[in-house]
Amino acid sequence: MTAPPAPRAAAHTPVLVDHAELHTALTALFAGHGIPAARARLAADALCHGDLTGLDSHGVFNLGRLYLPLLASGRCDPRAEPRTLTDLGACAVVDARRALGLWAAAEAMDDAVARAGRHGVGLVSVRGATHFGCAGFHAARAARAGMIGVVASNCGGQRIARPPGGAVAMLGTNPLSVAAPAVDGHPFLLDMSTTVAPTGKVRVAARRGDPVPAGWLEDAAGEPVTDPAAFDRGEAFLRWLGGSAETGVHKGFGLGIAVELLAAVVSGAAVGPAPEALEGDGRPHGSDDDIGFFLLAIAPQVLRPDADVAGATRSLFAALTDCPPVRDGEPVRYPGWWEAELAAERRRDGIPLPPHLYEELTALGLLGGRR
Repeated sequence: MTAPPAPRAAAHTPVLVDHAELHTALTALFAGHGIPAARARLAADALCHGDLTGLDSHGVFNLGRLYLPLLASGRCDPRAEPRTLTDLGACAVVDARRALGLWAAAEAMDDAVARAGRHGVGLVSVRGATHFGCAGFHAARAARAGMIGVVASNCGGQRIARPPGGAVAMLGTNPLSVAAPAVDGHPFLLDMSTTVAPTGKVRVAARRGDPVPAGWLEDAAGEPVTDPAAFDRGEAFLRWLGGSAETGVHKGFGLGIAVELLAAVVSGAAVGPAPEALEGDGRPHGSDDDIGFFLLAIAPQVLRPDADVAGATRSLFAALTDCPPVRDGEPVRYPGWWEAELAAERRRDGIPLPPHLYEELTALGLLGGRR
């Protein structure tokens, strides 16, 4: 628990907050907005995942900026009950009915895992959804069940990034995640936007007053921008993974389109590159309503019951970690390793929050003092 209030910290000195206390407070907050208790706990799990694993742009930073306004405006229904529209055994289409994506995506992945346990694969395609936080939180649920999880989400009707060479924002950041069991206690967890960085990281940098790397943003003419505040002023656009034609921008752009197909076209959610996307001044526009999710669980052990799939997977990742490093003291690791290490450390020692965010959460009645 937190200690009695301490003297005001320096402007950039993080405040350590106990994970269990933060989780309990978030659960109560979500329940207070009408979300059923079990789902409120699940939503708190999803939100804390970002802060535990170092994805601070997708943790409690988004509470007051994103989730509470969604609930207050009615764009998110706290008591929504998702409805299954199509059920074919191994796969299903679900209307989330504006449920809070933090828990709705997790429940949908759990459904996909159950289907994979029966059929070897399980696919749940969701429409009518709201922002789900870290894609990796949901993919990791399959990994904990001994399966491979794949998660993708579009941004509904919100357009943030321009096609390469285009003058109008038409797609979202369209995150993609893949998770699987790996070395014990350290699952493989790839969690990425198809743009160079998600909008949250840009906004975190702007709030801290820090510049962003030259490859993250560009102006209307395609020139690099390092002032993160330019993004919300409408003076800068996110770049796609790959950066330029010479360095492979078609890869990030193509992945963004692939996510749009998987998450929106399959489910029937709002599609970013629609005719209305061509209207306006070309800057980011639209709203992230009617988001689409793609949640796939694959159970190799069901598909190959006589094989030692778990052993083969451990061997794969152990071989990677055994690769000799170029520099002493900098071992080779795979996506998810350092996140697992950091989560263990922050569960033990506390989650560091920037003072402004700590004060924001305190004003909401979530926290009562410093560690």
